[in-house]
Amino acid sequence: MHTVLCYGDSLTWGVNAHTGGRHRHQDRWPSVLEAGLGGGAVVVNAGLNGRTTMFDDYGVAADRNGVRVLPTILATFEPIDVVVFMLGTNDLKTFVSGSAVAVAQGIKRLVEIARSTPQSEAVPAPGIVVVSPPEPLSLGPVPSFPLLSPRTAEWGALAPGLGQLCRDLSVGFFDAATVASAAGGGDGIHLDVPNTRAIGAALVPVVADMLAQREARAA
Repeated sequence: MHTVLCYGDSLTWGVNAHTGGRHRHQDRWPSVLEAGLGGGAVVVNAGLNGRTTMFDDYGVAADRNGVRVLPTILATFEPIDVVVFMLGTNDLKTFVSGSAVAVAQGIKRLVEIARSTPQSEAVPAPGIVVVSPPEPLSLGPVPSFPLLSPRTAEWGALAPGLGQLCRDLSVGFFDAATVASAAGGGDGIHLDVPNTRAIGAALVPVVADMLAQREARAA
């Protein structure tokens, strides 16, 4: 049985902004991905609200620094066949980094960690897919998402920058904005059920192909 690790923030955890709670288990995108793989893999939802790629946020209780926590998560669920990263939204908060370039650097470091962390049973390093998150809309009563980067052009640079990074690193890339939008999510940043499910469904062929390639190399 394969293991797929989904490492993300509240969009992966499954925040329901309308209720302040969480989407049902079957409606979170990692669960939709698992169902779409047809029993071929266990998909671990390692999402955490507020997680960044590599930055500290001391205004919250749990450690949100993705780089610092990732080795522990990898060791907890190994052996892992594929890691799906969907992070970056929280990096763009004004008090975190506010820069698409910083997101790319954080993702680069996460990829390095996933590739270099040893796995038991002589399992090779996992395949990696980087997902660029959907762009937020206007947040709350104030437009232009002031909690995030005031330089809204950063959002336009995010997906192209991550796409180029993934080509340079030879890892998979998917732009979630091609299938999902924050419209209808309730707060301009989180996703409703149809949009969060759409991400999981779109990732099925991407992850399935990566798993098939690993099986072929192992044969």
